[in-house]
Amino acid sequence: MNSIISLFLFPRVVKKISPFFVISRRFCDHRFGSDIEFECVEEPLKKMVSDYDSNLDDNDRFRSDEDQSFNQKQYSLRQGFLETVKLDAKKALEVLRQDSPGLDARLVLDELQIRPSGILVREVLFGILKSINGDNKTRCAKLAYKFFTWCSRQESYRHTANAYHLVMNIYAECEEFKALWRLVDEMIEKGFPATARTFNILIRTCGEAGLAKKLVERFIKSKTFNYRPFKHSYNAILHGLLVLKQYKLIEWVYQQMLLEGFSSDILTYNIVMYAKYRLGKLDQFHRLLDEMGRNGFSPDFHTYNILLHVLGKGDKPLAALNLLNHMRESGIEPAVLHFTTLIDGLSRAGNLDACKYFFDEMAKNGCMPDVVAYTVMITGYVVAGELEKAQEMFHEMISREQVPNVFTYNSMIRGLCMAGKFDEACSVLKDMETRGCSPNFVVYSSLVSSLRNAGMTADAREVIRQMVEKGKYADLLSRFKRV
Repeated sequence: MNSIISLFLFPRVVKKISPFFVISRRFCDHRFGSDIEFECVEEPLKKMVSDYDSNLDDNDRFRSDEDQSFNQKQYSLRQGFLETVKLDAKKALEVLRQDSPGLDARLVLDELQIRPSGILVREVLFGILKSINGDNKTRCAKLAYKFFTWCSRQESYRHTANAYHLVMNIYAECEEFKALWRLVDEMIEKGFPATARTFNILIRTCGEAGLAKKLVERFIKSKTFNYRPFKHSYNAILHGLLVLKQYKLIEWVYQQMLLEGFSSDILTYNIVMYAKYRLGKLDQFHRLLDEMGRNGFSPDFHTYNILLHVLGKGDKPLAALNLLNHMRESGIEPAVLHFTTLIDGLSRAGNLDACKYFFDEMAKNGCMPDVVAYTVMITGYVVAGELEKAQEMFHEMISREQVPNVFTYNSMIRGLCMAGKFDEACSVLKDMETRGCSPNFVVYSSLVSSLRNAGMTADAREVIRQMVEKGKYADLLSRFKRV
């Protein structure tokens, strides 16, 4: 571990490389396409336990080993059952949509003799959840409750924790917070302890730090909080706060954890170190890294990913190279994610020559760059005003059968607009749609803003018209009243 600390303090050369690493080209710290910022570091941490934080209840899953044991007859029966459930779910949703003072949906559901099951309830509640918009929140919340209570009164059916969590998600989306808390109490009364999933849903609804802190305190003190699959309740809470980027609360929870006498594991260290880094407390970051080693924990896949991001943003390519070699010596082969994380950090530091070096090293080490790696490189070139290199990288990724995503296209469109090549930017938008990649709000607003700023109001209006015709982001019209 001491050798890792030394990489940050005393970088040493272990491999002869080009002298370009000592040159760093600085540019404005503002970086468009911020949607992907920290994606390479934060998303893997969030998904460390995603298999356990699923919308699917364990009892509702069909496991792969069980699937393989089915013979053809069993498979046909299962397919038939699933098709019947989907048809029943569709009927139930249609009935619920017709619910009114003159038509009680519960009576119609009784007449249709629909039999609730875990899968049916999940399908119907997901259908309601997906249909929520700004105008129907109150109605969706009422329909979810009506269906939920109707199911609970049917013989031979009992709600699962998953069903409760789905209704909680609906209440959260509909901003029915009092109903949400009542449902939590009911769930616990029915014998379902609050879990890490429950905590994540609730903390997501607590936007203000004060309210979030009170919620965290309630879970820390709760005797019914089931924190499986985490080592202890504090890790479950820390992970939930990481998902919401509540870095200051992570610090506070960590202190409470130490006061209670709980010890950290590798997950704890990774989350808290990352929070310290995001809060700009690098001295505490390094102390935690050193403490982790003293306590006998070796860096894992995620620890190295965080360290590479720190070294990249700190524009320390030599130290990063040493760390990659140290990883291999420790038995952890650097993956595409590690190289991409490093490149992203170096790109933000303005060292694009170092980015290209590690991008090439990635392929040499048998890690074929994916769409995220290419997008990071393209965005770096665009921000630096090197459009030609961005275009070369864009064409290379297509030739290597890497399909550009919405972030890739957004970077290219912004780059072309910055260069005044508006016709090409509009052409890229059309190419994007042809390839089946649906433009998001950022893509449309970027293009419209650029066209408007260039005085091309007619072209901006045409982009908005096409967008509205496709039924997307109609609210963009109000945001560009001057167009």
